[in-house]
Amino acid sequence: MAEITLRVIDGADRGRVFHMLRTPVTIGREEGNTVQLNDERVSRFHLKIQEDHDRIVLTDLDSTNGTRVNGEEVQLRILRHGDIITVGRTVLLFGSREEIAQRIRQMKEEVGSGEFPTSDVSAGASHVDLEEVIEEGYLAAVGHEPPELPARLSPAQAAQLYELLEYIHRRIRDLIQSVKPVNAAGRVTLDWAEWQELLDVQARLAEYMHAIGSPES
Repeated sequence: MAEITLRVIDGADRGRVFHMLRTPVTIGREEGNTVQLNDERVSRFHLKIQEDHDRIVLTDLDSTNGTRVNGEEVQLRILRHGDIITVGRTVLLFGSREEIAQRIRQMKEEVGSGEFPTSDVSAGASHVDLEEVIEEGYLAAVGHEPPELPARLSPAQAAQLYELLEYIHRRIRDLIQSVKPVNAAGRVTLDWAEWQELLDVQARLAEYMHAIGSPES
């Protein structure tokens, strides 16, 4: 059973800290939630955070106003320390200061020196200036990292995933090959029909994501 820390950084409950909560954790406006928020735009039972295969997974519980992680509306999302969760008018930061400091150190090592302010992520850092980090956008950058492939897939599931990725790869490859350079300035164009192809790929991806995030629908 995993333990998580959530800190409210904006909204009516700003300043509250929910330290080392044992999963599963529910967040909502109603009594009975692990985290009860004083926010009329938050649903009675808004979202759930649980552990699955050593990952921390957020699931929106068909809330009225939705859930955003790092600015993107989500139905289902693997959380990483430093992620910013927005529900209604409430903004929560996932992870303790120490967990986020460790995450920033890892990101610094991955992207190379000079990309992060050394005053906040020195090797022995035990404190992170969250206001400065959030303002400079480093925490939000976590959401742009490529996700890991799912683990523990059965042979049939692995084959299905491979076919799906191959289909998307093939369509995007064909579209990239159809791009036409315009001038030396680096601009390129797509024909209207090719643009519609690209939009269709995006629409299909949205349908897949909806089917995975809301299997009952």
